[in-house]
Amino acid sequence: MLPIGTQFQNPTKHRLQNGEKLIGSWVQLWSPMSTEILARAGFDFLLIDMEHAPGDIMALLSQLHAMGKYEALPIVRVPWNDFVTIKRVLDVGAQGIHVPYVNTATEAREAVSAVRYAPEGIRGIAGSPRACGYGQGGKEYFEHANQEILLYIALETPQSIENLDEILQVTGVDGIFIGPMDLATSMGYLGNPGHPEVQAAIRGIEKKVIGSGKFLGTIAGNYDEAKVLFDRGYQYVVAMSDSVLISKQSRVMVEQFHKDF
Repeated sequence: MLPIGTQFQNPTKHRLQNGEKLIGSWVQLWSPMSTEILARAGFDFLLIDMEHAPGDIMALLSQLHAMGKYEALPIVRVPWNDFVTIKRVLDVGAQGIHVPYVNTATEAREAVSAVRYAPEGIRGIAGSPRACGYGQGGKEYFEHANQEILLYIALETPQSIENLDEILQVTGVDGIFIGPMDLATSMGYLGNPGHPEVQAAIRGIEKKVIGSGKFLGTIAGNYDEAKVLFDRGYQYVVAMSDSVLISKQSRVMVEQFHKDF
């Protein structure tokens, strides 16, 4: 929440604009405790998932409370490119928005409009929400929110690739995120982002986005995979998930137990 007497700033967004590389984690368990653990670890950002995980606005609020004293930027993957949902997520205190399944420049402009106050957008305005200090920081928030909120969109279909040149021209979209599983599936390779045709499509996206003025992001299964991506020019990599990590490590331990005994 915005401290009294301070203007809203988003240093993480400026780090991306300056070409820095950032690493983060999915938050998919919707637990304030796992959120706090990840924030305390020192990640640059946490990507809270409202598309495929079961949380609601009140659960999001509890997670934002949990990470409030740490430097990790709270970013939310909203369930859809819906201006009502985006408004509520921003009002409760998210500072970055990940919009899934954007296929055209028109849809990209709609996402920009959803995160910005008039005259640049259609985000509803109120001084009472948490984002602007419960009525004690409206001016400090309103005057800077349009420029400080981080917005990026996910490419997940062949259509989005076809329209990428136009999408890259949309002012207000800070970055492009490649969703490899959805992209593979929409190309006819169910859950197989390693397929050569999918990898060729991803390389085509990389070629256009890197150097375009917008950052490029995606997911990785571990740090070694993330490093390869960073070396290829990605700036923003989600390198783990709280739910997947617990699942994998639990299974490893159980399998080792049954092997030994």
